[in-house]
Amino acid sequence: MKKIMAWVYAPLFWLGFIGWALWLVQMDAPLWLGLVFVAAVAVSFIAEWYLPYEPQWNRNQGDRRRDMIHALVNEALNALGLLILPVLTALLAFDGVWPRAWPLWAQLLLAIFIADAGITLMHYASHRVAALWRLHAVHHSVQRLYGFNGLMKHPLHQMLEATAGLAPLILLGIPTEVALLLALAIAVQLLLQHSNVDMRLGPLRWVFAWAPVHRFHHMKYGRAGDVNFGLFFNLWDWLLGTAFYSHDYSMAQGDLGIGSRPDFPLEYMAQLRDPFRTVQLSKEPPLPTDLR
Repeated sequence: MKKIMAWVYAPLFWLGFIGWALWLVQMDAPLWLGLVFVAAVAVSFIAEWYLPYEPQWNRNQGDRRRDMIHALVNEALNALGLLILPVLTALLAFDGVWPRAWPLWAQLLLAIFIADAGITLMHYASHRVAALWRLHAVHHSVQRLYGFNGLMKHPLHQMLEATAGLAPLILLGIPTEVALLLALAIAVQLLLQHSNVDMRLGPLRWVFAWAPVHRFHHMKYGRAGDVNFGLFFNLWDWLLGTAFYSHDYSMAQGDLGIGSRPDFPLEYMAQLRDPFRTVQLSKEPPLPTDLR
């Protein structure tokens, strides 16, 4: 049973929850999308308990309360953005550009593709521009990967990424219902991308930026983690020359975080202040032989 789950978990999770959300919007019940997100979080935690990639990552390391605060704050910011979206679209959109005649699922795929490009490029820039990195470092400070880590971001960086992904869509006149579905799809994708489920992807690892691929991005060994920036798809990493995957190295406790910041603050408020204070960097840990 566990072998079957390892192969079907990621595609069923992605298609199941996004498909459920599509059905709710088509049934004119978008207010129930919150239930879809709660159910996705619950399934994510149950699956991580049943089939963990690294059992130690399931244990609270003094970070669970902080990660929940990050998730609540950032999802609240997303909700606020969705509330003002119709106003922004009315003011800024080029009339008639968005393909409203397309089926809803096709509109969602188009929105995912465009948002993914913007968010990925902002993510890439956040590893190249010092001011952006100081904000993004909060996300990279995690010592373990599990579903909630995807929502653990400095709120200022969250807004920058959201702007990079949504601005082109606003100019194109994205409908509110498609934007609601996109927000849910991003949340589902983040749960999968940072999941602690021991999933198997096969050829899908060349397409989707799910956990087995994204874990390499969180390595603490200096520039070794400057790979796999994509949110939804690996296409952008192939174009940027930053795609990486290895069968020969398994992530474990101690591989993650920021190597030059082993003392990165753990508490929520301290993490909010961290980008604006002077820090002392330590020597980077050496790259494991199997990764060289």
